[in-house]
Amino acid sequence: MNLFNSALGKNITFVHPAYFIISGFSGIPNIKHYYVFLFFVYIVSVLGNAAVMAVICLDHNLRTPKYIAVFNLAFVDLFGNSALVPKVLDVFLFNHHHIPYNDCLTFLFFCYTCLSMQSFNLVALSYDRLIAISFPLHYQVKITHRFMLYLIASFWAFVIVAVLIAVGLITRLSFCESVVVNSYFCDHGQIYRLSCNDHYPNYVLSCLYPVLIFWLPLVFILMGYLYIGCTLAKVATAHQSLKAFKTCIGHLSLVAVYFIPLLIVFTLMEKIEPNARIINLSLTSVFPPMLNPIVYVLQTQEIRESLKKLLNIRGKLKKITAM
Repeated sequence: MNLFNSALGKNITFVHPAYFIISGFSGIPNIKHYYVFLFFVYIVSVLGNAAVMAVICLDHNLRTPKYIAVFNLAFVDLFGNSALVPKVLDVFLFNHHHIPYNDCLTFLFFCYTCLSMQSFNLVALSYDRLIAISFPLHYQVKITHRFMLYLIASFWAFVIVAVLIAVGLITRLSFCESVVVNSYFCDHGQIYRLSCNDHYPNYVLSCLYPVLIFWLPLVFILMGYLYIGCTLAKVATAHQSLKAFKTCIGHLSLVAVYFIPLLIVFTLMEKIEPNARIINLSLTSVFPPMLNPIVYVLQTQEIRESLKKLLNIRGKLKKITAM
């Protein structure tokens, strides 16, 4: 970040506070029950995503380009909730509201990176389904292990650079008065509004970021499924269309779990009071990582079969050792 600031001018001095105060859930009645709920969500998320990652690693039949993306989604969900929920519980349950300046920027970086990667990972899965259904003869050529790895790596690189720019822009802000962040984590939007110097670049980024991270991926996914629907309507029978659509149910469920809550929150953002907004935003952050592995296990036959196979093997090994 020193290089970032030096590019703006050597004689510029920024007033950085020693810490920020996170005050998001303060004043909400019976909020400790919500912390217990967050802890439950976190445990389920860790167990579910770890199980999906383990199944993909142990079953050689699942080492396909599609499941590279599924593995990455499980990793992002696990890492994202681990970056967010324990820190939120530490801040609010144990009253550690004061977060050092650098720690707050680190907290912001990891939270934004993981939340953004969830969106792009759904794009990767959507593209996989688009090619598999609309161009089945080209699937083996277009969707290779190398292609999927490069695609996911490019998404990681883009997201990391975008979030680093957001963090870098915060380091050029001066904070002369309040350092109280009215959110449940170190939120870029809430932080830059506290500054006492020009924060127009931060404002522009806060407008551009949802378009790049949320709206464009959602439009791509919807257009992809519209194209899939048109393809099936032209060349497939009703039975073939239903069979092809079943392969998309798992992914469509993930898309619904991730995007619908965000759409609701964005639509009603100005109409709900601040405490309700903070709780709704926190739920949209922690719920998809918990539900994704549950949805994928229930909706994806390959993972269900793999789980049965692994459990049967484990049962047989227990019987052998018992003898």
